[in-house]
Amino acid sequence: MAIAGNPKKMAQDIADGFIMLSPPMLRPYTPADLKIILTNMGIVARELRGQQIPIEEVMAIKAKNMKLTRLNQAEMVLRNYGRKNRMVL
Repeated sequence: MAIAGNPKKMAQDIADGFIMLSPPMLRPYTPADLKIILTNMGIVARELRGQQIPIEEVMAIKAKNMKLTRLNQAEMVLRNYGRKNRMVL
């Protein structure tokens, strides 16, 4: 199944918490699609880490860290799904 829409937008939605990855959700995707999603999640994470937030804005720092946490968790789910199904990602 091809990725519906822009893969980078999908990665941003994962970071924002609108999409939660789970093994049943990943089942229709091909290994190439999963690799594209994983690559775009890395791009979005890199952009988030590059943001400079003033130390006084505690809520903005918390939101940034939460987005990074969601991306890291989704990456782990994706990599474990690939490992379980013997896919090279």
